[in-house]
Amino acid sequence: MIRWLFLLAVLGLSTAAASANDRYAVFVADMGTGEVLHARSADAPRHPASLTKMMTLYRLFEALEAGEVQLDTELRVSAEAASRPASHLGLQEGEKIRVEDAIRALIIQSANDVAVVVAEHFAETEARFAAEITERAAELGLTGTTFRNASGLFHRDQRTTARDMARLAFALQRDFPQFSSYFAETRFTWRGTTHRTHHTLVGAMDGVNGLKTGYIRASGFNVAVTVNRDGRELVAIVMGGARPAVRDAHARELIEAAYAMLNARDQGRLLASLNSPRLNPIREQALLTAELTPDLADALRPIAVGSAAEAPPVQVVFDDTPQAPLPLPGDWAIQVGAYTSEAAALARLETVAMLNVDARLSNADHVAQPVQAGERNLWRARFAGLAADDAREACQRLEARSEPCFTVAPTQG
Repeated sequence: MIRWLFLLAVLGLSTAAASANDRYAVFVADMGTGEVLHARSADAPRHPASLTKMMTLYRLFEALEAGEVQLDTELRVSAEAASRPASHLGLQEGEKIRVEDAIRALIIQSANDVAVVVAEHFAETEARFAAEITERAAELGLTGTTFRNASGLFHRDQRTTARDMARLAFALQRDFPQFSSYFAETRFTWRGTTHRTHHTLVGAMDGVNGLKTGYIRASGFNVAVTVNRDGRELVAIVMGGARPAVRDAHARELIEAAYAMLNARDQGRLLASLNSPRLNPIREQALLTAELTPDLADALRPIAVGSAAEAPPVQVVFDDTPQAPLPLPGDWAIQVGAYTSEAAALARLETVAMLNVDARLSNADHVAQPVQAGERNLWRARFAGLAADDAREACQRLEARSEPCFTVAPTQG
């Protein structure tokens, strides 16, 4: 089955090296509908690094909402908390820090010493706090997550998944909208020193309003991003980046491609509803393709991303997995679109499969079939290798979800 290998920095990083990156995972979803728009190794165990602090913040926000603490409550710094390595505020034993300053320090500075201060306030010890937030995380649906500390510093048993981190980001936005503005802040001042956010997409990319970055050697560079454009909210998780610039460029392109695809789908439904009388489905699909593919092609074309001088250009590449076979005689297929680029056709197939409308689509061959259409080259997005009844039933289920689809008999080509 044809597979994506996403974005590689043009720094001599080979396709084979990226494939071997056992820290890599991505997950992109629509927070309004719950639809998964893209996923790679989404349920594989990964080290969360400082994404852990999202759970520490969740517990702190719960306490604020319940009246256990106030924004001006002062939290005492222990010797244990003061001993934590960078990134930190450099707190000293016996000092106190206000809850509101602690929130900003966790989000913007990703302060490990502050994470322990919060943990010890609520559970006396960081280990006990970690057990409590692990239990709370499970209640939120984070079934693949175990916390061993409050900060994300390395512990071999502290694990999560990209999907779980997306669930946590969503829970923070859903349950505590009154605190969401903190995630959009890019700097705060503590005792005369101004700390700037590690999350460079905040304030630099249209619609990005948070959430958190993280890094330890075992995890690579991680980021959780929430975006709101025209009322449509997405969450994107990227784990295992080789460098911050690479991670951020990858997140940026995933988000742009997701919005392009969603917008194209919305336009496609509108155009389909305007066709009266209904056209032949093959002809109708061709019209939709002609109208919609420029946006998708632009979104998936290689681009250079990043404002920093050292930020590398990014390109979409494919691995060298053998191409999936075209439908053989006796095999039926389902066509869900036709696009002006192979990348767009493959992205559409993956998105449809992730709708979980019919398990047969995940098991079918994902085929981007090239075809000449006049002077243009198109790629048909098809699920191939299906029995006739399976193809018809799967297509009916897609149509019930307002997803364009038609079946292709073996003789249709």
